[in-house]
Amino acid sequence: MSTSVENQVTVETLAKFADAWTRHDLDDLMSFMSDDCMFQLSIGPDIDGARFVGREQVREGYKKVLDLFPDGQWVDDSHFVAGDRGASEWTFKATGPDGNAIEVRGCDIFTFQGDKISVKNSFRKTRTS
Repeated sequence: MSTSVENQVTVETLAKFADAWTRHDLDDLMSFMSDDCMFQLSIGPDIDGARFVGREQVREGYKKVLDLFPDGQWVDDSHFVAGDRGASEWTFKATGPDGNAIEVRGCDIFTFQGDKISVKNSFRKTRTS
C-alpha cells in the first residue's frame, strides 16, 4: 500500500524542506510554500511568537532566521504527515549571536494546502545553564 498521494505533502516533501533549511536555500524553501502561507517563529512579542503572513513576509521571516544563524543546521530530523497536517522534529545546531554554541531540539507543526505548506508553526527548546 502506498502512502504517497498525488497533490499532497508527503514525508519526503518535509525531508526535502528540512534539507533546504540546512542548505540555507531561501528560494527552495519558498518553493514549498502556498501563496497565502504563514510562518510562526518560536520567539517574538506575541503569544505565538512572531507571525509572518503572505509569501513576502514569510520569505522575510525565513531570511531573518538564516541571517541570524549563518551556520545553522537542522539535523536528526524525522517527519510525519496525517492528511492536511504534519510535523517535523529536529535538532538545531548553530553559533548564537553571542558566540556561544546552540544545540536544542525543536519541531514544526504544519498545515498543508494540496502539495504546499500553508502554515509552518515552529517550536524549540530553550536550554538553561
